[in-house]
Amino acid sequence: MPRSRPKRASAASAPRARGARGGAKASRWQTLGLFVTLLAVAALVGSLAWGVWEHFRPPAAPAPAPAPSESTRRAAAPAGRVRVQVLNATPTHGLARQATDVLRDRGYDVLEMGNAPRGTNPAVSVVYDRVGNLEAARGVGQALGIARVETRRDASLLLEVTVVLGSDWKPQP
Repeated sequence: MPRSRPKRASAASAPRARGARGGAKASRWQTLGLFVTLLAVAALVGSLAWGVWEHFRPPAAPAPAPAPSESTRRAAAPAGRVRVQVLNATPTHGLARQATDVLRDRGYDVLEMGNAPRGTNPAVSVVYDRVGNLEAARGVGQALGIARVETRRDASLLLEVTVVLGSDWKPQP
């Protein structure tokens, strides 16, 4: 009997490599996963490079502020040292800090800032003259845009003016 040749295994019936599922589909997912990983690494490296660049870059020079006119300087500066206390009587956070910044920019010496005592909740802001220097209190009121100025002397305080900010006071731009 003649011997016949052994049959060759076809490509479709060839044994698959271990772990390979789906052939071309698995290869596409692996390629996509590799691409996404490389993209994430590139983004991280770029972010790191930007941070290093910003850290070592010299700061930009700020634009010079315009010089105030002579009349503005005279109106803004108090005559002598005026010590001020700023109290926030509203639930709005940071109002006393904003008023303090305005007053210090205009040359007033703000010694204390904080919240007004409980129970103080005026709808209208008020400036109190504490030593009988009504002109100083009016100057503080003008700097903050507060029209109501009253005299309430208090010798126990070591300041000339107390500002109580009410809900009507809005920071000036």
